Amino acid sequence: MQNRKLRVGVVTTYPPGRGSLNEYAFHFVRALAKKQEVAEVILFVDELPAGEQYQANPVDVQPVDIKLDGLANANGTAHTSAPLHFIPCWQFNSGLNSWRILRGAQQSKPDVVIFNIQFASFGDRKIPAALGLMAPALLRLCGVPTVALLHNIMETVDLKSAGFAKSALLERLIRLIGWVITNILLRANLVAVTIPKYVEILEARYGAQNVLLAPHGSFASETLPPSFDLPQGPLQIMTFGKFGTYKRVETLVEAFHMLQMKHSTALELVIAGTNSPNAPSYLENVAKQYADVPNVRYTGYVSEEDVPTIFNEAAAVVFPYSSTTGSSGVLHQAGEYGKAVVLPQIGDLAELISEEGYTGEFFNPSDPQSLADAIDRIIDHPERRIEMGRQNYLAAHGLPLAEVVDWYLLHIESIVKN
Repeated sequence: MQNRKLRVGVVTTYPPGRGSLNEYAFHFVRALAKKQEVAEVILFVDELPAGEQYQANPVDVQPVDIKLDGLANANGTAHTSAPLHFIPCWQFNSGLNSWRILRGAQQSKPDVVIFNIQFASFGDRKIPAALGLMAPALLRLCGVPTVALLHNIMETVDLKSAGFAKSALLERLIRLIGWVITNILLRANLVAVTIPKYVEILEARYGAQNVLLAPHGSFASETLPPSFDLPQGPLQIMTFGKFGTYKRVETLVEAFHMLQMKHSTALELVIAGTNSPNAPSYLENVAKQYADVPNVRYTGYVSEEDVPTIFNEAAAVVFPYSSTTGSSGVLHQAGEYGKAVVLPQIGDLAELISEEGYTGEFFNPSDPQSLADAIDRIIDHPERRIEMGRQNYLAAHGLPLAEVVDWYLLHIESIVKN
């Protein structure tokens, strides 16, 4: 690559921060830090609530907090992975995020900055969300090479389902703003997208010539799962995410109740995750609405160290989506843990199944009976569950995130000066 190793900046949410894409960032940064070409990773992260602080991944990396008005260098012993430096420099729904990220980059001087973002990364209010998305272009204008990893594009998002547009007029306005913001995002040196269709849209509609396909990649480890056996106790049907907009669990709870009426085997529904920022109190209201349905467990926020347990204990992972907003990290995780999945064959989920070799049982998103039947085909047939889990496991291991990071570094070579 270059004679010297790279200092790579990443603008992202990151655990214990709970913002969108924090899970992807955890694994992406972990893979990036292990690359021989990388000297250090500087994380431009959102500010945490009082009393919380960022910690390095529990694998050979050293955390260092950097204050904007007095940068500190890492002290301590050598590590097999590049150290992580944290710069908390932006806030969700702040209109100053682009300027604050630029300030952090100018003080820490990374060789390149990668933005791990989607259209609502910087806010669920329209103006701060739009202003934050100007950061990649602003940094490049000020001499900082930038790569925007864009997990969704406006053209494929159902704005009403995602909670951003309540009327046709507002939807048209948001799509116009989205067109402007997309043009600004394309001012980055490189724009990476995770689905081939996105490349086609950006090239055809915007005339983009700096877009590259960088698949989502799997979080899979290199070890094989010990078995596809399930723990003792009720068969767990699990769903995972941020709920209340296009991810809604009413149909799933109703389908689960139908299964309880049919099966003598003990079942448990595990709803793992939190409310979407656009739907506060959603899960609390669902819990009240379906209080008479037994064996439904709401986990709340799932920390990174608890994710393996949530997946390993599940007999099936369900995707109660009415639309999609990008490549699904949860589907890749389900594959990593060798799980059978139940999902609607819509949007980007259908694209992933076609492109990456996943399989699942399919259902009509608005029909509880269709969903109950799809889950039934898994829990009634253990051999089918294992077969699906094995195929999804192989699909997840087909393109590990570590190889995707190599692809980024190869392209970064062309934009970073010696």
